[in-house]
Amino acid sequence: MFGKQCCGRRRYAPPHARPYAGPVNTTALEEHAALVALLSVRPGKLGWSDITAQVIETGSAREIWERHVPATLPGIPSDNDAVAQAREQVLGWHREDLAFVTILDDDYPDQLRDVHQAPPILFFRGKLLTADKAVSVVGSRNASDAGLDFAANTARALVAERLTVAAGLASGIDTAAHTAALDSAGRTVAVIGTGIRNTYPAENTMLQATIAQRGLVVSQFWPDAPPQRQNFLMRNATMSGYGLATVVVEAGEQSGARAQARIAVEHGRPVILSSMVVRANEWAQRLIDRPGVHIAGSVDEVIDTIRTITREDAELDEALSTIAVSDG
Repeated sequence: MFGKQCCGRRRYAPPHARPYAGPVNTTALEEHAALVALLSVRPGKLGWSDITAQVIETGSAREIWERHVPATLPGIPSDNDAVAQAREQVLGWHREDLAFVTILDDDYPDQLRDVHQAPPILFFRGKLLTADKAVSVVGSRNASDAGLDFAANTARALVAERLTVAAGLASGIDTAAHTAALDSAGRTVAVIGTGIRNTYPAENTMLQATIAQRGLVVSQFWPDAPPQRQNFLMRNATMSGYGLATVVVEAGEQSGARAQARIAVEHGRPVILSSMVVRANEWAQRLIDRPGVHIAGSVDEVIDTIRTITREDAELDEALSTIAVSDG
């Protein structure tokens, strides 16, 4: 019901699974069940983004379910059947000790809640922080040696700034960034394009397990979801929202990193393009005139830009806090 069995790919098992301790908060359970039912049934062919927006507006998935699914609506399982199945699914996740958080929950990441295309549900392994200060490092699977060095050195420098490194889990730039962050005893977050029970590519099984133990692995897809092209584009949108900025190291004309740069601009999040990606790509050259887009010829320039971004963010937060106090 909630994702295909992922055959031919490595299944990920949590290193320390605990038995279900129950009981589950009844109100939270009913809201989670209603949200899962909405996402599964998609009444009126609503998209996940539409469902998320309506749930945020009302603060209740149950209310949205009752609005869209009258008991007599043809072709849709009855309220009792659909929500009951979803409730059992949610209880199964609790029994499995499969951690998840929804847009309705207080511990949903603050930085994601603020963006368009915020995922309605996140499954995760590791430590979820509501106010993680992360920078996304993205680029090609088939990266050059110079690109791999740039990604690794950027990750080390971000750790030195006490920032979290966020990346996908592909070979190339993603792997270089995660490995360097871990080797520097830093926090790293893998935003994956499959279900949380799976690893793709399989050669990064141990890397995913290590990140889950020392950082965070997060997925917006049903736990058994296989790797699909559209999933990785959706993942890029989530990674853009999770980071306070995106650093693009190397990326071709059709790459996910290019898509993330575009989405980050739409989110109003800063984008830092390496000079090598600007020299090699017309899309990057067209992007450099957009607000919030920066060029960095070195890791030092990346960090200088990040420092400016974090300082401006802090000043804005302070100004907004002052306004809120004055209005109160």
